[in-house]
Amino acid sequence: MNAEAPAAVNLNLPQQFLLLATNDKDGKPEVPLFALRTTVAGAILAELDLVGAIELQGKHIRATGSAARDDLAPELELIRGKSRPHTPARWVSIMEGRAQVHRIYEGMAALGVVEHVGERHLARFRPVRYPERDHEAEAAILNRIESTLSGATPTTVVPEPAADGAAEEPATQSDKAQSDTAQAGAQKTRTLALIALLEAAGLLHKLFPDADRNWASGLAKDYWPARAVEDELRLIRLAEEETAML
Repeated sequence: MNAEAPAAVNLNLPQQFLLLATNDKDGKPEVPLFALRTTVAGAILAELDLVGAIELQGKHIRATGSAARDDLAPELELIRGKSRPHTPARWVSIMEGRAQVHRIYEGMAALGVVEHVGERHLARFRPVRYPERDHEAEAAILNRIESTLSGATPTTVVPEPAADGAAEEPATQSDKAQSDTAQAGAQKTRTLALIALLEAAGLLHKLFPDADRNWASGLAKDYWPARAVEDELRLIRLAEEETAML
């Protein structure tokens, strides 16, 4: 599998987050399960927002006329089917669950990025885990994050010029340059979205100890899907503290 494409490029934000939030060797989450599920829900909203399938209007999320990838179609239809709109935090609360996480893991297993391990055997059940199968996809994602955190332009693959040195038509060159610029901008936007989600989950500084904490915190608070994750995690922790005091 090539490190810069098909798997790494085609992974959506929930898949990228889960890949980074899962231990490569044993397939166990690197964050508490409630944080994993909550952030996956926020990553689903972020992905739908990035492809233009939903948008934040005031305090509420509304579906647009655009479509989403097939693997996120259930969540988009859920948003479209609601009779009244909800806030981002409310949608995170609705979408956080084992089923969504399992489906996303299985999608990566189908791509050969992780491996499905753990089945019922002789009436004994071993929890299903998803250890890494191919590290190249994660390596490419980590490289893009590192480049963004350091202020460098993420690495992109640029085709080599033709051997005979023949020039393309100016209009073609211009169109290609605009396309390359747009792709680089879209990739950087996705990387920033992922960084914000990692910060919200409390995972960014485990992966990148030298990351600027103030900058990352501000990024997460300014990006509405990450802010919704932080708000939901805060409520969960408060509820746990209140329960422990009873």
